[in-house]
Amino acid sequence: MADDNKTIIRAKDVLEKSFVFIDGMATAQEAAAKMRSERSRCLLVQKRHDDDAWGIVVIQDFIKGVLVAGRSPAEVNVYEIMTKPVITVPADMDIRYVARLLYHAGIRRAPVEEKGELIGVISLSSLILDNELF
Repeated sequence: MADDNKTIIRAKDVLEKSFVFIDGMATAQEAAAKMRSERSRCLLVQKRHDDDAWGIVVIQDFIKGVLVAGRSPAEVNVYEIMTKPVITVPADMDIRYVARLLYHAGIRRAPVEEKGELIGVISLSSLILDNELF
């Protein structure tokens, strides 16, 4: 029998509040340096205008778009290797659905959005490792 008194945990309750932006025109070398200095696993790529979409660049993008491709990180721009548009998670989404969304989309992390603004990042690992959900 389901526990009807169970509190729903939402994305905004478990998100990582720190996130780092980068411009899509930055080089992969600059982006990697920023990820190292900020100790970040991803960078959110800034919108160019209000009608634009957010982008994201993660470690796998550097592997695929720079290392495997045999390209120089100083000659590759972030916009060439990023994912755009990025899947965003509504701040009020139940984390059970967040986990399903990320898992089925084949991604490990996504920005959390509330009222058109990014308020953090949520990752599959943070759901398990950084929170006491179990």
